[in-house]
Amino acid sequence: QVQLVESGGGLVQAGASLRLACAASGGTFSRYFMYWFRQAPGKEREFVASIKWSSGMTNYADSVKGRFTISRDNAKNTVYLQMNRLKPEDTAVYYCAAGESYPILRSYAYWGQGTQVTVSS
Repeated sequence: QVQLVESGGGLVQAGASLRLACAASGGTFSRYFMYWFRQAPGKEREFVASIKWSSGMTNYADSVKGRFTISRDNAKNTVYLQMNRLKPEDTAVYYCAAGESYPILRSYAYWGQGTQVTVSS
């Protein structure tokens, strides 16, 4: 029922910006925490950022603090990840997720298919 569709990934040079979007449908998203995770080749999937839909409370991984901003648009049922001053180490597949708890419970959450972000040096 719940569907999450990511978009906005691409190939950019270091120092550039991208804005990812996660279009959410099929749920009452005011109930949820929304997440961005990423997974680089050969590495574990890692937490990037979260936002509580109802309050707007946010959390960030240390590696992206000051560079990335998570936000949501209630009218569009969309969560965004604004990524500035991108680094090659940001290269990964970025996944949107929704869950009822913080931290996320992987098996009880909904996940999108991911969008590729590649940052060249």
